[in-house]
Amino acid sequence: MPIATINPADNSTVKEFEEFTDQHVDAAIDAADIAYASWRATDKRERAALLARAAQLLADRSDEFAPLLTVEMGKLIGESRDEVALASAILQYYAENGEKMTADETIEVENGSAVVRTSPIGTLLGVMPWNFPLYQVVRFVGPNLMLGNTVLIKHASSCPQSALALEKLFADAGAPEGVYTNLFVSGNKISRIIDNPKIKGVSLTGSERAGASVGERAGRNIKKAVLELGGSDPFIVLDDGGDFSRLIEGATTGRMANTGQSCVAAKRFFVQRDLYDGFVSGLADALGHLRLGDPLDESTTLGPLSSEQAVEDLEELVQDALDKGATAVVGGHRAGRPGAYFEATVLTGVTENMRAFGEELFGPVAVVYAIADADDAVEKANASNFGLGATIFSGDVDAAKSVADRLDSGMVWINHPTGTAPELPFGGTKRSGFGRELSHYGIGEFANRKLIRTLPKDSKITGVGG
Repeated sequence: MPIATINPADNSTVKEFEEFTDQHVDAAIDAADIAYASWRATDKRERAALLARAAQLLADRSDEFAPLLTVEMGKLIGESRDEVALASAILQYYAENGEKMTADETIEVENGSAVVRTSPIGTLLGVMPWNFPLYQVVRFVGPNLMLGNTVLIKHASSCPQSALALEKLFADAGAPEGVYTNLFVSGNKISRIIDNPKIKGVSLTGSERAGASVGERAGRNIKKAVLELGGSDPFIVLDDGGDFSRLIEGATTGRMANTGQSCVAAKRFFVQRDLYDGFVSGLADALGHLRLGDPLDESTTLGPLSSEQAVEDLEELVQDALDKGATAVVGGHRAGRPGAYFEATVLTGVTENMRAFGEELFGPVAVVYAIADADDAVEKANASNFGLGATIFSGDVDAAKSVADRLDSGMVWINHPTGTAPELPFGGTKRSGFGRELSHYGIGEFANRKLIRTLPKDSKITGVGG
């Protein structure tokens, strides 16, 4: 895949970039390793100040970054501005809270003292996706720069200008050379980078296949990995909570944000039978009224997918379901216009012999099932290889919390679509990956929790174990 900006609104090639040579990559790793020695020794307040400056610069440059995101991956311009604001907030969150999060933890002992010190581990590789070109990067970079690690970023090949803009942002904020480095490399070079002994850990957000490859390579080298992979998130409707319009609004937002190209988008809807017909009709009506068009146009409410390949992949999954008896209540086909557009779609009658039953639908397609009760919802929701997020709508919050306890997922949101915030941990279970990002959990993933046990010099020497 070329390293290039290809505008999915018309499939035009905007700008191309040369891939780095192996020698260039090795030099970048060496520079990051050298920078680590001094960066880890930098006062935490200085590291926090860097993140604060980067957060402010990002907010100030929203008019530069937002259109770039839209042109590179097709995100609606309003959603691009929202992503810039979220990324800025994450950097500011770690600037304000990072020192406290990395403070020594004292353990009470009978004699002498014991502390656990949160220390950095070295240079890290971040392998980033195209669907949130800023947010996905800063939720990895923010906590790790605060901790004292240095980072190398291999961004998606379709987002090269976003990658360069971020590298420049951190340089302008005052990051020393080697602390934050962009790598223009293809996916087949990742294993070689992980093999380098100067790389101490790797974080990947991406597909299940990419995660399996990176996880295997990191394991072979006995290096820490964090994997945030795919999802097929359930959206469970126990009742409408007395506000059916809000339920439909939540379902529409949960499925259609980022044109449905989100790991935590609601993809499988499980609805109580007495609400099923009305829910299907209401969701189909809402999706059918979305305005397809140029994502840079403020009036557009349905933009393109990220690429021509993304449309072809989604079209294949939907057509397989239709050929085997599923029904498209609305949509179901590629949009009849140039660019990587697909109609907003509601599928019913999806069964186990269809690919759409078990595979992730990464685009504006919702699959709706009827359920008998909460037990039925839990059984069906958990019958997936994925376990990233989940949503439950109900007027009975206690009942919703009971269902949440039984779901095999890393996150559950009640009466609101699954989302994200700097202070909330993000991550999944099963084939959705492992590890957490954001909150205080995110700053601990690539940290050495070092015990420092001190005893008086005249204390008795006892046996040891291990």
